[in-house]
Amino acid sequence: MIFSSVEILFIAVLIFTGLAVGVISGLLGVGGAFIMVPVQYWILTSLGFDPTIAMRVSFGTSLAVILPTALSGCYGHSCLGCVLWRPGLALGLSGLLGAFMGGSIAAHAPVELLKLIFGIIVLIGAFGMIFAKKIKPGAKSNDSLFFYIILGFMIGISSGVSGIGGGIILVPTMFGFMGFSILEAIGISALVIAMNSIGGILSYALNGLDVSGLPPYSIGYINLLIFALLAGTSVLAAQLGVRFAHKLPDEKLRIILIALMIYIGLKMTSAFEWFGSFLWTN
Repeated sequence: MIFSSVEILFIAVLIFTGLAVGVISGLLGVGGAFIMVPVQYWILTSLGFDPTIAMRVSFGTSLAVILPTALSGCYGHSCLGCVLWRPGLALGLSGLLGAFMGGSIAAHAPVELLKLIFGIIVLIGAFGMIFAKKIKPGAKSNDSLFFYIILGFMIGISSGVSGIGGGIILVPTMFGFMGFSILEAIGISALVIAMNSIGGILSYALNGLDVSGLPPYSIGYINLLIFALLAGTSVLAAQLGVRFAHKLPDEKLRIILIALMIYIGLKMTSAFEWFGSFLWTN
């Protein structure tokens, strides 16, 4: 098979995106969908696929990539004693159900609404990381199993609807408001987003089985070729992120990450277009 220069460019972009996603996932306990979704959407629409199909495939495939990537990060953090299983399993099991329901909703929602929801959730995660104030480690603000189940279900819904793993909301919540250390929050999040992704994967695969106009090598809204290119590098890179998380101060990277999340969130909500239109008309 001979690839065109454009196809080679897209393949290279996906490989490097997978590397970035893996490092960020292992380092901060997030799935990296806020990077993967816009990249996939750009590639698929550039190849001529319908925007609605492109967005749903981007969501479903991102969740598929998140599963092995998060498991890799979870293994690394677990080996270092930073995965607390009681809250992690409670959040993850309820999140799995929520993600399945959220994916079913997204499979029938218009593309502009999906882009808006995705952008808003990314912005919430960014501002949560900015304004969260650390409470004393060990002084858990709420250690109720019922609370974990409700929180996990809500994060799972947002995960399924937007194609994210949920870590961009969970990490700042657990670190800034619930009394977990940053490494505990990251370790728990790695477990939770892996479980969330299972519900989302099943939902996007099943809801897209009879849909026409999908990219080649797709099972429902999950594209196996894009998955292979992204996950092929992200799984290994996640271990590198775990090492960074336990050895390096992450404040500068956190600031860069927040800036990137704000940019992507504003882009996906069409805030830049609205602001440009406002300036032009005034």
